[in-house]
Amino acid sequence: MKLFVGIDVSMKDFKARMFDAEGEEIAKRIRCKNDDPGAESFVKYLVEICGANEVDSLRIGMESTSVYGWHLQMRLAGEPLLASFHPQVYVFNPKVIANFRKQYVDIPKDDWFDCLVIADRLRFGRLPESCQVDFRYLPLQRLTRFRYHLIQTITREKNYFLTNLFLKFNTICQDKVLSDIFGATSEAILTEFLSPEEIAARPLDELIDFLMEKGKSHFSNPEATAKALKHAAACAYRLHGSLLEPVNLILATSLQTIRTLEQQVKSIDRAIEKELSHFPNTLQSIPGMGPVCTAGIIAEIGDIHRFDNEKAVAKFAGLTWRKHQSGEFEADDTPLTKTGNVYLRYYFVMAADSVRKWDPRFAEFYARKFKESTTHHYRRALVLTARKLVRVVDALLRSNQLYVPQE
Repeated sequence: MKLFVGIDVSMKDFKARMFDAEGEEIAKRIRCKNDDPGAESFVKYLVEICGANEVDSLRIGMESTSVYGWHLQMRLAGEPLLASFHPQVYVFNPKVIANFRKQYVDIPKDDWFDCLVIADRLRFGRLPESCQVDFRYLPLQRLTRFRYHLIQTITREKNYFLTNLFLKFNTICQDKVLSDIFGATSEAILTEFLSPEEIAARPLDELIDFLMEKGKSHFSNPEATAKALKHAAACAYRLHGSLLEPVNLILATSLQTIRTLEQQVKSIDRAIEKELSHFPNTLQSIPGMGPVCTAGIIAEIGDIHRFDNEKAVAKFAGLTWRKHQSGEFEADDTPLTKTGNVYLRYYFVMAADSVRKWDPRFAEFYARKFKESTTHHYRRALVLTARKLVRVVDALLRSNQLYVPQE
């Protein structure tokens, strides 16, 4: 018989309920501490239940709850005592379970009923890829996921910096006087001048010399830039004197945070490249496909043969679209599902943005999709290019051959 186990995991403990294919609960519900002894006692309980009920197929489901279920997931998927019952561990996106729960109009919301909903979702079928524990890829995965975290943190910090910059010098944001607001010249202007008034009062010749010094003579027309900067400073709102010091401190600290995070990214990139050397592959033969994108993709896919085809890889990455059709109407603007692996989707999109700049065929495809899109031109064209890249990556990982562009 098949046994379906729904597990609800929290930081301190986890609860589980067990059902047969007809939805009948065949064993006493169990609650265990979320630690190694708790997992061991749960495994023994599962072995006992499976043996008593002649189970030949064990399906276990849980929601993706940050890292709280990670150790339990790894333990159950790789536990030798459960091997004879052919366990398959599924980790659901919480949105999938939340939507599935909507059909239950008469049950309360608590952990035990969450177990029931998860088990019923297992019985329903159309399941995601089961958890395949391959510890070879886990070190690389931890590094690439941490890099993703760092990039998201830098993005948030830059947005916070820009909100405070608008308070101090709103026109430098509006007029785009400097090409890179986070560059060395911008940093010098924002930290060495207390207020826009000081910039407006600085003689033009001195401001030109300042720009040339801080920009290391990279300005093609420093006089025009200096004039634009003085004009922007003259038109800027004047911040109340008592706010100047705290806003300047926030801007300087925020810039320092950004610089520190960027240095950490470089350090992680070196560690990723070193770890990637343990996984020979041909993905970097694709023009524009660097070691970071390659590592991010390989770390999340693992063994490509666990996927039936490239469509399964795209579904796992969430690079699929919902069809919206009724009668003779079919929507042109269909949303991305975004229910797959967010890390894999991120690295595919990141790789696609690089590859399109180096490979003429990807560049032509991107340009065509950009022109065809009615809304969100850049994002839609880039995601469609990422979907095209999935097919190439899938083929190279299966064949282990070098990339040869098709004519």
